[in-house]
Amino acid sequence: MPSVLVLGFGPQLVPGADGDGVLAVLDRELARFDEHDIDASVTLIAPDRTAETTVVAASAAQPWDVVVVGGGIRKPEPVLTLFEKLVNLIRQHAPQAAILFNTSPADTVEAALRWL
Repeated sequence: MPSVLVLGFGPQLVPGADGDGVLAVLDRELARFDEHDIDASVTLIAPDRTAETTVVAASAAQPWDVVVVGGGIRKPEPVLTLFEKLVNLIRQHAPQAAILFNTSPADTVEAALRWL
């Protein structure tokens, strides 16, 4: 069974985000992964010093086929340096995984399917 790790900021930590709405979309995406017989896991990170440790632990937890990095991590310019660090940590701790990007939480499955 293919495996997917989805990384994103905890939506309650993003100013102006509808945290409950984003979590509901992520839950629907996890159900969609199940429909495709894909083992998927979501790891939500905080934009602080714990982000790197959290990504290392999640990336090394199993041999992922793909890692999807959410837009909240890669789009805002103020977190560009953190984004670069996280991508390099994924490469280091999940070297077998393709690194993918979604356009919103609602197309995470499509992002993963491009490489599975």
